Amino acid sequence: MVDRSDRHFRRMIRALTRETLVYTPMITTHAILRGDRERILAFDPVEHPLSLQLGGDDPRDLARCAQIAEALGYDEVNLNVGCPSSRVQGGNFGAILMRDPPRVAACVAAMREAVSIEVTVKHRIGVDEIDRYEDMLEFVDTVAQSGARRFTVHARKAWLSGLSPKQNRNVPPLRHAEVHRLKRERPELWIETNGGITDLDAVETQLESVDAVMIGRAAWDTPMIFAAADRRIFASAAPDPEFEWVVREYASYAARELAAGTRPVGVLRNFLNLAHGRPGARRFKRGISALAQRPPEGAGALETAIDALLAELRELAGSGCTPGALAPP
Repeated sequence: MVDRSDRHFRRMIRALTRETLVYTPMITTHAILRGDRERILAFDPVEHPLSLQLGGDDPRDLARCAQIAEALGYDEVNLNVGCPSSRVQGGNFGAILMRDPPRVAACVAAMREAVSIEVTVKHRIGVDEIDRYEDMLEFVDTVAQSGARRFTVHARKAWLSGLSPKQNRNVPPLRHAEVHRLKRERPELWIETNGGITDLDAVETQLESVDAVMIGRAAWDTPMIFAAADRRIFASAAPDPEFEWVVREYASYAARELAAGTRPVGVLRNFLNLAHGRPGARRFKRGISALAQRPPEGAGALETAIDALLAELRELAGSGCTPGALAPP
């Protein structure tokens, strides 16, 4: 979710679900310790519960970043041991660390000693030729000895050469059954599965075998699926947020951000897929793209323009449209 799950996107997701844990994109320890920390790590309190996903391989640097995260109010830190990009490999972190379970354990131990918030790990089924179930189990057991209790498993192996990061998200086959087996054989651990899960029906099916489910690309492609998450997954009594309410709530936030000088594309692009599957979705997307390129000026102008787009969607949908209905899967 690099260049996707920034603070603006997370703010929009919070209009859809209050209970779901949201993650930052993977941020390197180097960027935090030597970059513009305030800009990189900023978040709105409404984003809680929020996890900072870290990339790194030095226990001391990771411990320091975990301390910074805790001081800023993050709810947990998550060590990414799943990213296969060549740039990440060059820094000796991400999926390449699955080749060195003791180092991952040392990193987790250092972070756990430094903070009181939870330290979790995201990893792959395997990497290159190290892809048997027994290899993954050995990795998890080694890291669990450092005190890690929650593991998010991308249910695909990663190829460190020969496949691009995009291909590594699609080409290796999904192996959720092995994540299910991991939960059966290590019931004391919190096991979360990830990969190819695109709707809440699939989430509920997976939850019969694991403790939790991570959704990545579908959160960007079809964000309205989260409108029913609090009710269906977390048994919330609150009604599902309606499409038009979500649009207006985020439009109000976007208008404030634009007034504060935020780049229009950075804040408005999160609208693009909100209407996915609804009548007039293409018209809505074109309208938002136009607003991102040339946002209207003046107080209330953005909200007025978006209200006009919503009116067009209602007209396109016809009299049989229920404005708050969720998009079909």
